[in-house]
Amino acid sequence: MHIDGSKLKKVLLEKNYVAEEDLEAAEARARKGNVSLADTLLTSNVVTKDLLGQAIAELFKVSYADLNSREPSIEQARKIPEDSAREFRVVLFSDEEKQVVVATDTPDAEGLHEVLSELFPQKDVTVAYSLPEDIDRVFVHYRKPLATRFTKILEQQKRVAPEILDEIFSDALSYNASDIHFEPQQNEVAIRFRVDGVLQEAGRVSKEHYENILNRIKVMSGLRIDEHFTAQDGSLHYQKDDSAFDIRTSIVPTVEGEKAVLRILASYVKGLSLSDLGFLPEEQGVFEESAKKPFGMILVTGPTGSGKTTTLYALLKLLNKPGVNVTTIEDPVEYKMLGTNQIQVNPQTNLTFAKGLRSIVRQDPDIILVGEIRDEETAEIAVNAALTGHLLLSTFHANDAATAIPRLLDMGVEPFLLSSTLEIIVAQRLVRKLCDNCRHSIDVSQKDIKENYKGVAQFLTDKTITLYQGKGCDACGGTGYKGRTAIFELIRVTKEMQELILKNPSSTEVWHLAHTQGARSMFESGIEKVKSGMTTLEELERVAEAPAKK
Repeated sequence: MHIDGSKLKKVLLEKNYVAEEDLEAAEARARKGNVSLADTLLTSNVVTKDLLGQAIAELFKVSYADLNSREPSIEQARKIPEDSAREFRVVLFSDEEKQVVVATDTPDAEGLHEVLSELFPQKDVTVAYSLPEDIDRVFVHYRKPLATRFTKILEQQKRVAPEILDEIFSDALSYNASDIHFEPQQNEVAIRFRVDGVLQEAGRVSKEHYENILNRIKVMSGLRIDEHFTAQDGSLHYQKDDSAFDIRTSIVPTVEGEKAVLRILASYVKGLSLSDLGFLPEEQGVFEESAKKPFGMILVTGPTGSGKTTTLYALLKLLNKPGVNVTTIEDPVEYKMLGTNQIQVNPQTNLTFAKGLRSIVRQDPDIILVGEIRDEETAEIAVNAALTGHLLLSTFHANDAATAIPRLLDMGVEPFLLSSTLEIIVAQRLVRKLCDNCRHSIDVSQKDIKENYKGVAQFLTDKTITLYQGKGCDACGGTGYKGRTAIFELIRVTKEMQELILKNPSSTEVWHLAHTQGARSMFESGIEKVKSGMTTLEELERVAEAPAKK
């Protein structure tokens, strides 16, 4: 984000957006990390995204247009021709009978007002500021289908593989895809993006051209191009213009050819907070309270792709202060965070979680993040690190929060050590959020709930219940959903829970005690989001099971 740091600093201080000491700390981190002050303020959790947008808007002496709260439709966006939109970085924010508001991240661009006057000759035009990433997200409405662009590239007969990959990566970023799948079939290769946890086809290429594309992926990822019958894993860094991100590459042989899956890893953490992730206020309060203790262990559990690491990094943003030494060991490093020491697991150099964690403990850390507790050795070192004065955050594979305790005990962790160190266990799943653009309410009877949704009636007791659905529109690609949020299950380790852990309990016993102390299941957490219109009962039932009737 190319904004004059000294001018931004002046506005932030004059308007009391930021405390002077926080701003000075952010400036120091920006210099050290060689990144802009604006980006550092976001990654350090000093300001929210909206607050930063408002401050930059004041620099330009214009109003702020929040494209997140009111994203333009495809028809609205295309009222400004693509050439003009891209040249002046401008999108149509609102279009009234006599007035239009356009949003841009370059309000002072030369020639902007003349172009807008020609586009809207009979209307008053107001220019507002929006953040660059929000402008880029609206530009997706101008993109032609991948197949159309592939055809054009093939007709030009130039460097086919690099240009096709550029288009795929560009689209994946535009749609906020987490993974790119290349799936060989009998005559061609399907390209699919995972967006909001669901795969959707993006385009297809012939097997003839896929061979060159795959070889380029292998070269960029440091893999062997002459190996076709064994699995290979690697990573690559992609950069073009202002876009830069890291990718984890996995290639496996299938009967139709080599399948490649590319996991897009986030760059520096920006604007990430616990409330953004979907924590209800009381859940967030309990979680933050546990993290205020100087030592102990905080575990986040759930299946692969359920957002565990994201939750830990949101918490780490709260804890990452200038006077604190934060060290992480991960496989891979999914987020980069200024002011932390991040270690990448490397089996080739024998740098495992266990060996890395042993070294970290000797590095005088205050807070340690272990990407995942996978084995007995890592579990034992992690528990001992938490016992000896460190706050340790980690993820752990377990279906729910209650199962984590017996699983750790089965891994050989001593009950008295676990009861002394464990502070809180959080289990989570991701549900798709309803699209704000096409969401509408429906009234459902208690009878319908009982007939169509098993075990849900105990949570929705009114005679007529208001639920919400998405009709499907251009903004959400016709799915009715856009974005994801998490549902949580939290178990605090109280004095009674500590005593129970000493008795080597089952997961049923753990949950029974937690529930009597006020813990709420993931399904119950999700019901609150259903009632508020954030998601649907169908989506909740897809990821969580209703508990037995009380």
